[in-house]
Amino acid sequence: MNDALTISVPRLHTDRLTLREYRVEDFELFADHLSNAESSAHLGSADRQTAWRIFNSHAGFWLLNRAGWWSIEDRQTGQLVGSVGAFFRHESTVMEMGWNTYRAFWGKGIANEAAAAVLKYAFEVRGEPKVRALIASGNESSRRVAERLGMTYEMKTELNGKEINSYVRENT
Repeated sequence: MNDALTISVPRLHTDRLTLREYRVEDFELFADHLSNAESSAHLGSADRQTAWRIFNSHAGFWLLNRAGWWSIEDRQTGQLVGSVGAFFRHESTVMEMGWNTYRAFWGKGIANEAAAAVLKYAFEVRGEPKVRALIASGNESSRRVAERLGMTYEMKTELNGKEINSYVRENT
């Protein structure tokens, strides 16, 4: 029996960024981001054990759906600056996007640049008909990213027992 798993996470490049597969050495910054009350205010903070499960889940999406999360790396320095994803929630047929920029890199347009590359990948490579982003009501920076991507408010919905806003963009 062949037990080999083969999966390839596509690399995406922008002028400043490389979007690449998660690596074990990325975990420390990921966990720090989720444990910091300010940077995880709209995500919900997580202890290291929970962060490890989330980190592995993000990486595992690729195996199950050929879609998932990328680590965002600064092309010039190699520094890890955040993560961005295009994935499917359980029983959803609409691809969802998410983005996180690590606190030290806020305000530099990284989420905009990375999310634009992922949206282009979702539409042009995968041929997704629609992409959604779920954004907490108070998360103005993520709302602005979604709007810059051409996403529009769709409706209020619920995620993990909390009311959240859904933004969508159709592939035209």
